[in-house]
Amino acid sequence: MTPEKKQLVEASFNRSETLKFYNATLMEIETDFVSIKIPKQEMMTRKDGMFNGAMIASLVDVSSGYAAVSHYEDDCYVVTVELKVNYLRPAIGDFLLSKAYVLKGGKKISAIRTEIFAVDEISGKETHAATSLVTMMRIK
Repeated sequence: MTPEKKQLVEASFNRSETLKFYNATLMEIETDFVSIKIPKQEMMTRKDGMFNGAMIASLVDVSSGYAAVSHYEDDCYVVTVELKVNYLRPAIGDFLLSKAYVLKGGKKISAIRTEIFAVDEISGKETHAATSLVTMMRIK
């Protein structure tokens, strides 16, 4: 990934009001890969303290979109065509960590696999909470 492309993606991430609201951090970005961290907030959890499924799905969508954008050399915009999330186990931890990988990037359509982990800050233990397959379409 060129430094210019990385700057474009980081600038887009930093402009997002939703990601600011979530206190999200762009952990890593390279061609065909993005990782995002979101710390636990009360509004994101169920009564027992685990992350809500809607929060996980939102992180899947955002991470997959940035992974798709990272695939293309130029500045572009993508939208979600299909999103499937399998919730594997309760997401109990201090923050969520996404790892989104482009499986196949085409001219218009990209397939992305995104894994979501709930992480305990003290031990560093990652619990694989969800896995997903997302299709994104480039519209610009």
